[in-house]
Amino acid sequence: MAKTPGRATITDVARHAEVSLSTVSRVMNGNATVDPALAERVRRTAAELGYAASPLARSLVLGRTQTVAVVVPDLANPTFQDILRGLSRAAAADGYHVLIADTAEQVAEERVLAVDTRRRTDGLVLCAPRMDAAELASLLPDLAPVVVVNRAPQDAAPVAAADYRTALTELVEHLYALGHRRLVFLAGVVGSASNASRLEALAVARAAHPDLTIDELACGVDFDSGASVADAVLDSGASGVLAFNDLVAMGLLSAVGDRGIRVPEQLSVAGFDDIPFARYTTPPLTTAAVPAAELGADAWAALHAQLSGGTPVAATTRTPALVIRTSTGPAPH
Repeated sequence: MAKTPGRATITDVARHAEVSLSTVSRVMNGNATVDPALAERVRRTAAELGYAASPLARSLVLGRTQTVAVVVPDLANPTFQDILRGLSRAAAADGYHVLIADTAEQVAEERVLAVDTRRRTDGLVLCAPRMDAAELASLLPDLAPVVVVNRAPQDAAPVAAADYRTALTELVEHLYALGHRRLVFLAGVVGSASNASRLEALAVARAAHPDLTIDELACGVDFDSGASVADAVLDSGASGVLAFNDLVAMGLLSAVGDRGIRVPEQLSVAGFDDIPFARYTTPPLTTAAVPAAELGADAWAALHAQLSGGTPVAATTRTPALVIRTSTGPAPH
């Protein structure tokens, strides 16, 4: 069969295969209702002519873009990068592309970006740690199909989350076993759901150990935040520090080192997340390893179930693992 000059069209395929345009469309879009012999003839003709269905045309026929959106608060944070990597790889295996939107830690942008990106895609994965719980609950029905990451279970959407409370409890117990009786917690952003889970863990630890004091110090979520509170940490009299995340812990390590403080001999420091750089700090950072890539894959599994007419798991929870390195040691006498 001679190939049609120029780029072959669906009309060319229909004419050469002696079928209707709608039959070609159904075959190229995987519609199983077409007679197998007829479908094979159409596919063979399309191959001979070098015809490939336009992704845009396919989207119009199916009513789908084969693209999903992910809204995250900070793409510079390696934890969110790992979540995206796990989700993107799982989505690609199922033939989907991922559109990423970064709110730059602006809570007011979360709703706007979530609604806007959902209109352009087939579904949404929403990482909105600081959105008010009532606002989140009211928004989710308008975003369906949607999956929420690292929030409490929701009525209107499945959730993929890490158990921050249990993991921080283990970090506290680790420091307590080393003899530390005065700790300081470098808190994340006020209103953050994951920060609230950490505060719950501190309340449990205080109740379990009446001789343990844990002060809370307003901080933030990045390297500069950790560095900026170094003097306040040293003035607190604490022998151990629990940082909101590894970036904060790394900033603190750098700043106290500049002040001549030896870690862990004079001050123990623990982070949270186990980002790739944590093992290369000086000294290597004790932390809790969040399985972020697995969280991303869990989020995709829940979204894909909705997109394919299945029933998603309502909530999946992963518990970070305690990783003990040399940034923590016995409390100084």
